[in-house]
Amino acid sequence: MPPGGGGEEGDEHGSSTVQSHPPATVHREEDTPQLPTISAVASKEKKQKLEQQPVPSLPEGALVEILSRVPYRSLCRFKCVSKPWLALCSARDILKRSPQTLSGFFYKNAGVLKFRNLSGRGLPLVDPSLPFLRQRYENVHVEQLCEGLLLCSCWNSCSACENDYVVCNPATQEWTVLPPVVFPAQECSHPWKKGIPMTYLGFEFAVPSRFVVFATPYNADRLPGQMAIYSSETGQWSYVQSKWSSATHVDCSRRTHVFLNGTMHLATLCNSIIPTVDVEGKVWKEIQMPVDWASSNIVLTGQSQGRLYAWQLDYCDDSELDIWVLEDYGTGKWTLKHTVNVSELFGRHCRKDGDFYQMFAIHPDCNVIFLTNQKKMTVSYDMDNQKVHVICNEFMIGLPYIPCFAELPSAGH
Repeated sequence: MPPGGGGEEGDEHGSSTVQSHPPATVHREEDTPQLPTISAVASKEKKQKLEQQPVPSLPEGALVEILSRVPYRSLCRFKCVSKPWLALCSARDILKRSPQTLSGFFYKNAGVLKFRNLSGRGLPLVDPSLPFLRQRYENVHVEQLCEGLLLCSCWNSCSACENDYVVCNPATQEWTVLPPVVFPAQECSHPWKKGIPMTYLGFEFAVPSRFVVFATPYNADRLPGQMAIYSSETGQWSYVQSKWSSATHVDCSRRTHVFLNGTMHLATLCNSIIPTVDVEGKVWKEIQMPVDWASSNIVLTGQSQGRLYAWQLDYCDDSELDIWVLEDYGTGKWTLKHTVNVSELFGRHCRKDGDFYQMFAIHPDCNVIFLTNQKKMTVSYDMDNQKVHVICNEFMIGLPYIPCFAELPSAGH
């Protein structure tokens, strides 16, 4: 039977607050009889009449179809109605079909992983401590996030070199351990990172049955010639030779990447190109940036509505933010999407010395961007209606998170 019941909608986690008020204290004389009021009698009769009526309900199949079209954040609210609603809204079949969008951001504060809901309110939709991994590992370090999956480096010993790479789904608490990735011995400018590869996670909701991990030997100076690609479809690493030009220098320090249409897009030190490689390691490209940003230190990329975006914040021009979109992937044609003065978004008429701003993400489904500053404020900005919404009074460079309830490929736990 479908669940029944109702209640007032609470916060985005479905927690409703019901205030209980103590009965009013009535002072009366001992010889004064207490008579029920007409309104109280009518209210009691009405309540009894309603209780006698059957509770309207929908066929279970129709109710499931309706809830399968409800966003995850709304399902979280419905869970507080009753225990039957909690069970129904937690059903895996419904969650799998529920439309998902950006729900919040993973970020670090003082070295501790946290999660901030998109609205900026309420308890986190997911537990950022990842307790299901810590039951096995003493140390869990999040390396990458791609839509609904996390790539973590986990270990129990004192040395992080003796680690496992684990791909997990925080929404379902499923996880799988990757086999070791082994590169030939190489010279490394950072001895303590010798043997630790640089990893990049790729996952798309369009292909929920597959995730991939790209890895290169750690080298902060230039891109090494070899790349390893793990596919959940085979459960193995394949090793391919890089076909990018020798002048391509991947920026390993930023770990910026975009996985779009089955292709990994990385960042370079010179900010002039975006090197790409497909999941099979067969198609290698170098996309020219829209303008010469070689002298800029703040150039980032992202994806929204199936397109690649690049943005640059120019401190020399009073914090002007330029946002570009790649209109034609084949020809490499970029279009200037939007320009805005970031100082004004944070309530300043001009940038003062020492002010620091950063656009750290773009909404995957609409024309909304997310920015933060060192004055401990994070905001969203709608490029269509030019409205600013304060998310939190905290400095936050977050990783966009979209819940995923599909079964994790190669899930062994």
